[in-house]
Amino acid sequence: MTDDATRAEICVTACSDAWRDSGEVLAHAVGLVPNIGARLARLTHNPDLVLTDGTCFLMAEPAPLGHGADAGGLIEGWIPFRDIFTVLAGGRRHSMMGASQIDRYGNQNISAIGDWRKPYRQLIGVRGAPGNTANHRTDYWVPRHSTRVFVEKVDVVSGVGNDRATAAGAPLRFHDLGVVVTDLAVLDYDDEGGLKVRSLHPGVTVEQLQAATGFDIDASSAGTTRAPDAEELGLIRTAIDPGSLRDREVRT
Repeated sequence: MTDDATRAEICVTACSDAWRDSGEVLAHAVGLVPNIGARLARLTHNPDLVLTDGTCFLMAEPAPLGHGADAGGLIEGWIPFRDIFTVLAGGRRHSMMGASQIDRYGNQNISAIGDWRKPYRQLIGVRGAPGNTANHRTDYWVPRHSTRVFVEKVDVVSGVGNDRATAAGAPLRFHDLGVVVTDLAVLDYDDEGGLKVRSLHPGVTVEQLQAATGFDIDASSAGTTRAPDAEELGLIRTAIDPGSLRDREVRT
């Protein structure tokens, strides 16, 4: 492990670890830190992970961070948008999405804030969240852990949480929520489907995390999030994100 890793680099490593046992699946990474994490996973523990340029090209070597295949990289295949739905429905995809709100059971909102009939903030809509959470593993990335995001009840259900999936029964038999990586911690789920703390990032206390969470959360078995090793840190800083774009999402 390395002692000089920044909080952003620890978050990148936590995101990378989310793809550790995924095997050959299409990585869907929303946000700079998840994108860096997916690339790090591909270069280290999961070489079978399939990366795209964010549009329609499958990349053997990704383009520079934040750019499409026209800016560089090595294209190894092409997948039209219509075929993404076939991959999704077959479970051959692993998503790490963002969230404007998440409740204690992992219900996610990216659609609107306030009463859905007359919201006071219109967001991006449910987009692919329902299909993602019904068909393949879905993780979440939250760059600002706060009570505005971690709420008792989401205003609109976009991504399906564990309580709703259980109530739906067989139609959601492929529902699989993994982890929630934030700038403070890595969260996962207990046996009843509720969020709990898997690990706190170095320097973060249980009290800080609880104060930033809008519901009681169990941290009794929480460890410390691992730092990147020397190889991972070198890849993050020199090969994947030499411009330190990761610091735009995570500041300490």
